[in-house]
Amino acid sequence: MAEESDLEKTEEPTGRRLEQAREKGQVPHSRELGTFLVLITAAAAFWMMGGWFVQRAVALTRKGFTLDTNLMHEPALMVPRLADLSIDALVSFSPLIGLLVLAAILPPFFLNAWVFSTTALMPDFNRMNPLSGIGRMFSWNSLMELGKASLKAILIGGVAVWLIWKERDEIFGLLGQPLEAALAYSGHLLSYSFLIMVAALILIVAADVPFQLWQYFDKLKMTKEEVKQEMKEMMGDPHVKGRIRSLQMQAARKRMMSAVPKADVIVTNPTHYAVALSYKNGMGAPKVVAKGMGAIAQKIKELGAEHAVPIMEAPPLARALYKHAEIDSEIPSALYNAVAEVLAYIYQLANWRMVGGNYPMAPRNLPVPPELVPEAA
Repeated sequence: MAEESDLEKTEEPTGRRLEQAREKGQVPHSRELGTFLVLITAAAAFWMMGGWFVQRAVALTRKGFTLDTNLMHEPALMVPRLADLSIDALVSFSPLIGLLVLAAILPPFFLNAWVFSTTALMPDFNRMNPLSGIGRMFSWNSLMELGKASLKAILIGGVAVWLIWKERDEIFGLLGQPLEAALAYSGHLLSYSFLIMVAALILIVAADVPFQLWQYFDKLKMTKEEVKQEMKEMMGDPHVKGRIRSLQMQAARKRMMSAVPKADVIVTNPTHYAVALSYKNGMGAPKVVAKGMGAIAQKIKELGAEHAVPIMEAPPLARALYKHAEIDSEIPSALYNAVAEVLAYIYQLANWRMVGGNYPMAPRNLPVPPELVPEAA
């Protein structure tokens, strides 16, 4: 039973699985959303700019059917005239074309599915297999598409019947109106009806978009074994592990160095080790805010000197602190007395600089337990 459960796709797709799918061009998409946006854009454009489009169409038609005696005698001028009319038509309807192009490319942004992948452009010969095609015809997805098409037909047909019944008096009244008035009102009625019928498609979109998202993520679900294997591949890769460790060390070092200017004293070896200590009211004991050896120790001392942090040479204490104290942790209790003498000297030195007097003597032979002092480097 446990083996069967491991083979069931019950786990949500990981970020890596989703990224791999995007690289292959596998992203959620909804035809209904794309169709709705294009149609509603066209309907709104005709509703708001229909009069202007009609005027331009009439002007282009009049211009195209106007006979020119020069053209009658010079057939070579017909091609430039056709090009001129085509350019006029393109310029006249360019706002509509631009809006439709924008509406056509917007759906992927709504679904966070905008991606360009050459993998999706490669020919898939499996799709040319007749048996696979027959299988797709009777698949669950095909049945859903058939159901959506039937629902759209019923919805649009129902809305159309309702509009005709609602406007029946106005439609029959067109027979008694002058031609120009009848044409103008007919255009208004058609634009209005088109807009209402397209707006009804939002019901289909509201149902289709969540279904497509659910279907997309459901297809990418993983078994528990696949999740475990992916984690092993990611964490087991020595390059990945090395990169993670490197980033962690860089972040920790950056945080550590940012604390050096706020330290109260830096205890040094003097060349190999450097430990920055801080003690503020409310602390149970002094804390190590930075420590290092070699190049890092040198960097700590340079930062301390740059920000006027006192630097004191105490080799046994520096080695003991480096060995037995962790960053952002309190010093070991066995080193309390030694660190207390160092801090007392630092406070006396600061007081001397402010008020003068006798120069304080640096402590010697600090009480550092020999068992805490590692071998000198």
